[in-house]
Amino acid sequence: MISFLIALATLILGYIFYSKIVSRIAGQDPARKTPVHTMADGVDYVRLPSWKIFLIQFLNIAGLGPIFGAIMGVMYGPAAFLWITFGTIFAGGVHDYLSGLMSLRMKGASLPEIVGAQLGPKMKQTMRWFAILLMILVGAVFVYNPADLLARLTPDHLDMMFWIVVIFLYYMAATLLPIDKLIGKLYPIFGFALLFMAAGIMVMLFVNHDSVPEIWQQFYNHKPDPDTSPIFPMMFVSIACGAISGFHATQSPMMARCMANERHARPIFYGAMVAEGIVALIWAAAAVAFTGGYSELQDYIGAGSPAVLVDNLSKSWLGTFGGILAILGVIAAPITTGDTALRSARLMAADFLGVKQQKLIKRLAISLPLFALCFVIMLLPYDALWRYFAWCNQVLAAFTLWTATVWLARRGKFYWIAFVPAVFMTCVTVTYILFAPEGLTGLTMPLWGFAVPYYAALAVGLLVSALCMYLFSSMLARRELLHD
Repeated sequence: MISFLIALATLILGYIFYSKIVSRIAGQDPARKTPVHTMADGVDYVRLPSWKIFLIQFLNIAGLGPIFGAIMGVMYGPAAFLWITFGTIFAGGVHDYLSGLMSLRMKGASLPEIVGAQLGPKMKQTMRWFAILLMILVGAVFVYNPADLLARLTPDHLDMMFWIVVIFLYYMAATLLPIDKLIGKLYPIFGFALLFMAAGIMVMLFVNHDSVPEIWQQFYNHKPDPDTSPIFPMMFVSIACGAISGFHATQSPMMARCMANERHARPIFYGAMVAEGIVALIWAAAAVAFTGGYSELQDYIGAGSPAVLVDNLSKSWLGTFGGILAILGVIAAPITTGDTALRSARLMAADFLGVKQQKLIKRLAISLPLFALCFVIMLLPYDALWRYFAWCNQVLAAFTLWTATVWLARRGKFYWIAFVPAVFMTCVTVTYILFAPEGLTGLTMPLWGFAVPYYAALAVGLLVSALCMYLFSSMLARRELLHD
């Protein structure tokens, strides 16, 4: 429990001090007009109170990620607590803050347009398709669990397909309506409930603290197959939300279009990431404490799913009210991730095509093909959908960090705050796709008959990271980045 408290204090201090350093380096300017002052359209550019934007941003980026990811990821041992803590402060917080600030400075531009402005038109085109497809994939992936759980809780004639249709109808409303009509009213409530549930679980941790692991104890990989699931790179992909997630950079522009003053960027973007890190830390500790240890947690997950653990833990520790919050967590949270993903896809496509979004008919024209594709993808096997989702998410984080690095360098700023995590995440994603069973090995194994050895995959990951460092250094040496 001591190490949990140290980690919690470190996250809070990281926000108080390091986020201020990052905002000063980036040149946050309260006197600069934000996009909502010059581009208000009553649909996407709508001024909202900063407290409401924080709760919406928190729910946008959180969902089930910091809960399920932490529960599964803590099986890598105490290293998970270190990654959640320092990943949030030095990678995730920087990633979320800079992606939000860049969008503010570019009239609320979506992520592909931001990437293209810094890394060139070819990268813009690539990122447009990659990001839109990822958003559609997110929308499809986060339908399954809530639809399945709702089907279990309701009469038999209300089957899973019925709830899928209901969720999709909600997706359409959340994507098409002005942001203050549905998202602006519901999300702050759900965001507060998610924070309240985490606070209640943390209080109960002090009552059930005997099994909370200390970082200096049992410091090894507790996965049942550590050779096929090494801490690097597997943990850094498994625990995405709660440390760093590329998906967050696709959500920040939605809030950048609603922010009245740039001084709110630090508490909203960096602050929401730290709040998510705290939630992940709480659930990682609670999962081990509730089950009684790492081996017991593995048995528990093997017999069910993280959703079952969340439900049982909440009811056991928080009673009936906790059960209600658990239902909210495993149903509402993924739905609110899926709907904002599709809303982001609409904004990206609209930016891409140059279509204004004030009129409903134009929003429909952009959205209907996205809904159709999402529904088709959702009918694919769930395992196939999830297989590459986590990796694509972290690839997006690496691209965003490289974009932020170039953006800072062009302004003569201390770009190392983004450069170091960019190099690290590049190595993580390259190593993962080569080594992980669901990566290239899973695709090419039938062709050449063997998996990529771990150290070979790691060597390639280090090589690609070094190449990226060289290319960036070369651009600096040629003074290509020394202009705005």
